Amino acid sequence: MATKHEYKVANGGQPLLIIDTNGNIRPNSVFGKTFFVDYRNGSDTNDGLSRQNAFKTLSQAHTACTSNNGDVVYVDGDSTVVETAMITWSKNRTTVIGVGGLRTYGQAAKISLGVTTAATDIATLKVTGVRCNFYNLKFINNNTVAEGIYCVVDAGEYTHFDHCEIYKSTDLNVTGAAELVSNGDSSRYTNCTIGSSADAISGAIIRPCVLFTKAIVAGKVSRDVTFENCNFWRKCGDTTNCFMYGANATDIERVLHIKNCTFWNTKLAAATPAQNVAFAAEQTEGYVFLDNCQSIGAATAMSTTTGVFVSGPNQTSGAGGAEIGIALQAS
Repeated sequence: MATKHEYKVANGGQPLLIIDTNGNIRPNSVFGKTFFVDYRNGSDTNDGLSRQNAFKTLSQAHTACTSNNGDVVYVDGDSTVVETAMITWSKNRTTVIGVGGLRTYGQAAKISLGVTTAATDIATLKVTGVRCNFYNLKFINNNTVAEGIYCVVDAGEYTHFDHCEIYKSTDLNVTGAAELVSNGDSSRYTNCTIGSSADAISGAIIRPCVLFTKAIVAGKVSRDVTFENCNFWRKCGDTTNCFMYGANATDIERVLHIKNCTFWNTKLAAATPAQNVAFAAEQTEGYVFLDNCQSIGAATAMSTTTGVFVSGPNQTSGAGGAEIGIALQAS
């Protein structure tokens, strides 16, 4: 029997998942049903309850899940799951796990949205459920429909993305497009990679890795959200490009904690952004705290927005914020 290693989803938390010697993530216990997705060999006419009778798509697995039942979905890492429409993940307390080794980027289990024509296909995945978890998955959006300018829209409650990559290869010259729209309540993103170091942002536009806005899903706002140990990747084409952005004074409620994260602007980028985290106005309903974050090839200022607090190396605080620590100089 393979030796098991604990995999903790939060500091000080109990081991909810384990990693076997093959690098596969498995639940420590399952209270609901377990479903399997195998795009190469599966069929959406199967029951999805075994590897031999796996579903073909993640959307079909979501249909089969029961809300609040603790169901778990495994996604095979052999081929990319190509969806024909945006997945709206609304089933509460469900977990999706990619198989094929634990990574912060380049995951074997991939979920992609193909080219569609529906205006409702704004992203590959939209989360609206409560306490949903996504582990070891790569989300891709190559769609060219005009409205499809995001990859993941998080409008759930207590969503957790861990060891996931979120990547959008298109709309590189569209103001307001983004890999991730973070509008969840108490969402947590850990050990994730968001953005691209290969695809150049074109023009003097704001096209961030992460967008905070109330305009996408009615009634949803980024509230008590944490990003920890995440990479944000960009190939900037202008100083106005940034990694995280909010256009309105009420885009953050209570807390946005960005901890131990790294902002990477690729060496081949045409420009260096003026700031990594930018807001068009001081937040009136919450605080933003950049906690021990790093900036590589990116802006000298972590943020120049009033009310953004910064602690750690290589930063300039927003006016009225707090600057702590010493500058990190390139050697």
